[in-house]
Amino acid sequence: MTDNTLDPTRVVLLGLGDMGAAFGRAWLAAGRPVTAWNRTASRAEPLAAAGADVAADPAAAVAAGRLIVTCLLDDASVGSVLEGVDLTGKDLVDITTGTPEEARARAKWATARGARFVSGGIMAVPPMVGVAESGAYTFYSGSTEAFAEHEKALAVPTGTRFSGEDPGLAALLDVALLSAMNGMFSGITHAFALTRSSGVPLGEVAGLLEAWVGAMLSDAAGGFAGRLESGDLTTGVVSNLAMQSQGYDTQLRTAEEQGMSTELLRPYAALMERHVADGHGDQDGAGLVDRLLRDPA
Repeated sequence: MTDNTLDPTRVVLLGLGDMGAAFGRAWLAAGRPVTAWNRTASRAEPLAAAGADVAADPAAAVAAGRLIVTCLLDDASVGSVLEGVDLTGKDLVDITTGTPEEARARAKWATARGARFVSGGIMAVPPMVGVAESGAYTFYSGSTEAFAEHEKALAVPTGTRFSGEDPGLAALLDVALLSAMNGMFSGITHAFALTRSSGVPLGEVAGLLEAWVGAMLSDAAGGFAGRLESGDLTTGVVSNLAMQSQGYDTQLRTAEEQGMSTELLRPYAALMERHVADGHGDQDGAGLVDRLLRDPA
């Protein structure tokens, strides 16, 4: 059941940190009415100045509309803020960063309170929100009907990618991409530390990194997917783990020669060494995927 007396274009936004505020500004700029609430009331003042209605508490905010968007610190905050709030007939879209299991549990929690639930994983930083050419998008998963009803509103701050009925899928894809990003950042961090005192201008190092990492990623991701889907982990391998592991020793020794830590490199080196020692040196990194699933410790 939904309350058809409510303005269907209104967005109720709970949480006005940097990301929540960016989403709110985007909706207001697009002419959508926004009712906002934040635990620290002063954080709502800029949105109020831009035309948002500010609610005194979460219950008053939720009563103002059908589409409820939470962008809070963590999943526990979502439960705390909405504790005792009537969610009957509401559509709860939670874009708070969390784990897949937290999203699944929150979906059951919301359903038990009479709401439809959609989880979101934002692939953007706040300055990208509301900027069409930025490439920002948000993964969504959960209630197909709720997403379809509110897709136009959700597409205002960022692009949308609906992943399916499983409420945990948006969080899973979000964390998967963030994990890849952080792995890339660790490599970039190591590269800058390695060349910091070399005399090579850092801007030049940056240009080399952008070109090299971009080229390697475009080939590796598709290759991994193809080999994993086919089950053939050796055909088409260009740089096998036996060769990579041997080359990795040079990378470790070079870092030591430069008097710097090797802590960002060693975990991957150990994983490769173990896989090669088990007789899989003819595979590439795709072969390590199932090893991570098999040997989580």
